[in-house]
Amino acid sequence: MPQNHSFPDGTPIDSWFFDTAVPTPQSLGKLYSLDAYGIADDGKIHTEEIQNLIEQIYQEGGGVLTVPAGTYRTGALFFRPNVHLYVMENGILLGSDNILDYPVLDTRIEGESCKYFAALINADHCDGFTILGPGTIDGNGERSWKSLWNRRKWNPACTNKDEQRARLIAVSNSSNLLFAGITLQNAQFWTTHLYKCDHAKYLNCRIMSPHEPVRAPSTDAIDLDACTDVLVKNCYMNVNDDAIALKGGKGPWADTAPENGSNERILIEDCHYGFCHGCLTLGSESIHCRNVLLRRIQVDSGYNLLWLKMRPDTPQHYEYIGVEDIRGEVTNFIQIRPWKQFFNLGDRKDIPLSYADHIAMRRCQVRCKIQWHVQPDPSQYVLSSFTFADLDVTAEKVGSTEWLQDTVKA
Repeated sequence: MPQNHSFPDGTPIDSWFFDTAVPTPQSLGKLYSLDAYGIADDGKIHTEEIQNLIEQIYQEGGGVLTVPAGTYRTGALFFRPNVHLYVMENGILLGSDNILDYPVLDTRIEGESCKYFAALINADHCDGFTILGPGTIDGNGERSWKSLWNRRKWNPACTNKDEQRARLIAVSNSSNLLFAGITLQNAQFWTTHLYKCDHAKYLNCRIMSPHEPVRAPSTDAIDLDACTDVLVKNCYMNVNDDAIALKGGKGPWADTAPENGSNERILIEDCHYGFCHGCLTLGSESIHCRNVLLRRIQVDSGYNLLWLKMRPDTPQHYEYIGVEDIRGEVTNFIQIRPWKQFFNLGDRKDIPLSYADHIAMRRCQVRCKIQWHVQPDPSQYVLSSFTFADLDVTAEKVGSTEWLQDTVKA
């Protein structure tokens, strides 16, 4: 199998991406085990006590909040600089399923900076923040999933945010992040959300939320929102939405708003996907993605291998995207179509023109129902410079081919 050490535009992949060493918890500082500080595995919610311990660790110069074997329940926690999290084997940090345990604050969600609920684990301006361990962080999401589906029985227009549920992990404005070995499961909403972060690694993680018997809505494994230099390697993802979703802003003037931004230099490799809606999804709230490489992935089942969501109310540019050496089964090999969820042009009179170019899919051995699930719309977006090479695609239906004539080289 060819070894490519460059991003799709030819930029060399920095050596940082090839350093997959994982520190020991002891190397990060003193360990502060919950049980040693009077926090019990007793079924009660211990948000205040755990938060007080985080503050103590911070005041003492930093260290590692340690979850021992057992199940420890909590609401929203706010980490401080130089305070890390280690979950030991058979340890579970279990989130409350009561939204009252997650305060409303200024945050970032669905491509907007707004007020919404805190996540279970929150870290802002925490360079070097690290979550390690063979244990589990569990969002306890089943109650919120059932409630959302029940709400939609009487209000089909109910939005993702209307149900009022917490993300599992939200990290913002931080560099040099590491998530290693941890199991993240049963998120109420998105599982991990990074906003304006750089140099983040996911190594050997398991990220899971069910798609049956109760579907866990909008439980994306990894949402990257205006982030640069991210590595996702040797992870298992099985969620009832996108495995990797690239975001960054939405709205008719989103490309000029300082709170928005690009996703660049994203490498996802050597991962195993159970089920997901999108193996790699650009959008639905995204303005610019460049140098994104998905490679050496096994997909058990999913809806879309590559999904480009084109918002008619948002100027978007997806460029230099690579999908290589994929094995498995999906519904759509590639899907490109207008995405009109929560459409709002505001005061803009025209439809902003978007672009997708220099998209390459190579050496993929995939079974699918539709190979080209593409809806061209030159009034909204321009597709150009697509490359498809060495594909072994078995499809029940080829799908639209008209768009290929002017955009593709073999």
